[in-house]
Amino acid sequence: MSTATDSVDLVGDDVVVNLVRAALLAALMGAFAFVSFPNPLSPAVPVTAQVLGVFLAGIYLGPAWGGFAMALYLLAGVLGAPVFSGASAGLGEIFGPTGGYLLSYPFAAALIGAIVHGTDGLVDPETVSLPRLVAAMGVGVLVIYGFGIPVYWYYLDTSFVAAVFAAGVAFVPAELVKMAAAVGIVRSDEVQAT
Repeated sequence: MSTATDSVDLVGDDVVVNLVRAALLAALMGAFAFVSFPNPLSPAVPVTAQVLGVFLAGIYLGPAWGGFAMALYLLAGVLGAPVFSGASAGLGEIFGPTGGYLLSYPFAAALIGAIVHGTDGLVDPETVSLPRLVAAMGVGVLVIYGFGIPVYWYYLDTSFVAAVFAAGVAFVPAELVKMAAAVGIVRSDEVQAT
């Protein structure tokens, strides 16, 4: 008895394409972790390009697949791939001073994707207005800080005001640069055309 499978799609083409895109964004996120340097205003938390990865995941993949890409990134790091800041890995990174930032990434990417794409399916990011892109990334940063600051505060046993400064305010200039980079990436065709 033989079974013909040439006319059966076990998984739709859209799912395969989105899964590959999510895997690529997760890998890019791991590469962004290697772009790391100490923040002179807050030496305990390095500045990395990871938030740029969160922005791009939400903008390009939308809420579901953007969040999935970031969850895939976290899973790779927890399972031992050296994809966290400073080429670190393992579950211990989640339960440390910067673990709140890491845990926020799927939620922030999903929210950014929801704001950029709305509820009617995915749109071409190049057609999204600049204010909407910037607002989506701003909300994403608030989610990241909303997870990151309390965890930082808990683990480093400092005052809450000091934690807000050291784990949030000190990074605002870097986040603005990452937002500008994300806008530049999304609008790169427009930049080349002029």
